[in-house]
Amino acid sequence: MSSPEIEPPVLYQAREPIFPRRVSGTFRNLKWAIMGIALAIYYITPWIRWDRGPNLPDQAVLVDIANRRFFFFMVEIWPHEFYFIAGLLIMAGLGLFLFTSAYGRVWCGYACPQTVWTDLFIQTERWIEGDRNARVRLWNAKWDARKWRLRLTKWVVWLLIAVLTGGAWVFYFTDAPTLLRNLLTGNAHPVAYTTIAILTATTFVFGGFMREQICIYACPWPRIQAAMMDENTLTVAYRDWRGEPRGKIHKDEPTRSDGGLKGDCIDCMACVNVCPMGIDIRDGQQLECITCALCIDACDEVMDKIGKPRGLIDYMALQDETNERAGQPPKPLLRHVLRPRTLLYFTLWAGIGVALVVALFLRSPFDLNVTPVRNPLFVTMSDGSIRNTYEMRLRNKGGDAHDFKITATDASGAVMGDVVLGLEGVEGDTVAVSADTTHTQRIYLTAPPQAALARTERSDITLWVEDLTDQARVPVGTIFHGKDKK
Repeated sequence: MSSPEIEPPVLYQAREPIFPRRVSGTFRNLKWAIMGIALAIYYITPWIRWDRGPNLPDQAVLVDIANRRFFFFMVEIWPHEFYFIAGLLIMAGLGLFLFTSAYGRVWCGYACPQTVWTDLFIQTERWIEGDRNARVRLWNAKWDARKWRLRLTKWVVWLLIAVLTGGAWVFYFTDAPTLLRNLLTGNAHPVAYTTIAILTATTFVFGGFMREQICIYACPWPRIQAAMMDENTLTVAYRDWRGEPRGKIHKDEPTRSDGGLKGDCIDCMACVNVCPMGIDIRDGQQLECITCALCIDACDEVMDKIGKPRGLIDYMALQDETNERAGQPPKPLLRHVLRPRTLLYFTLWAGIGVALVVALFLRSPFDLNVTPVRNPLFVTMSDGSIRNTYEMRLRNKGGDAHDFKITATDASGAVMGDVVLGLEGVEGDTVAVSADTTHTQRIYLTAPPQAALARTERSDITLWVEDLTDQARVPVGTIFHGKDKK
């Protein structure tokens, strides 16, 4: 007798389309404001001009890959100063930890690019096809001329938004007006067209078709957030002890909020219909919830209509739930926010920010790097003097050409008068460096045969570069190799 065949488990389920309903309220208005600000910053920033002088680009924010520099208004970051970028990334991570520990996934619900562009695409869809019920009917309708017209119109608008999104990104990496002119005339580099095409495709697909699937399956943050949250974290939740048992109620019928037996929830599904993730917040905390709080606006609107207190769905903490079930008032908001974990995150975040600002204002207007040439370590001249050779890289970070004077001191700090400094191809001990460039040159230090440097195998010395314009000095330590006379 053969055993029955066991069907293999289903590893993938086709996406069920979600049609969020329009809602108005405090949190919806907040999302509109954040979306408008975020999109304005993204699209407008590459076009802001900033005068840095005739020798530097005038784009306020520019990632100059060709010259390996990053400009942000009055700040210029060079490749060796990447620690500024690393510090900003660490601050971003700590900021995410801070806000998540205080308010849950507020980044996901309000400011994440996937959320912002999905909101924009949904609003476009709503303008063209109508609100939730109209979109559901259109989805279930047969493909006739009207459905094709509405769908093609929507897709064309989505594509235009996606092209603008991809195009805005490449403007951050070169002069925006010049690149736009080259793009329109077909003279831009193929990399620019390729980048725009890739970003256009991903924006179109992610914002128009995948939407919540990116948050659920592609984003790792839902799986990490649990470590950032505790019983004091404020997040969107349903007061089931007030709302249950749910069901229809008559006008003026007492409910839990009035001391009655029925719950305040009338099971109208408003909270479900507005959710962009398609979940029911009344089922408790779920991985898919991005705490956008649209369900709060929808529920408050219903509570106003039936004459019940707002807050059946609200931002609340797990500890508040325990207190409220016991008939106690919830903790004040500040006590949820100001607690050891959030204070630690804020201290670390602020400390790194202060350190970056101090480092930014204390950094030198030029940098010096000196490397001894080790083949050979030294050269004995015809008169017995010893010469060492060094490779010098002098970076002028200013907007004008400067003259620099080079001197040397011994380990005690005294100027070494018996050391002759020479620059190959340059008269004297000065060198001119053009604006915002790195100058590479060889330096020759020569010690007379009777000098201690010439008779010592290794001596510590310091090379100094002085900007003759503003008198700033930068030291760099190195080694002078001589003959061992022992």
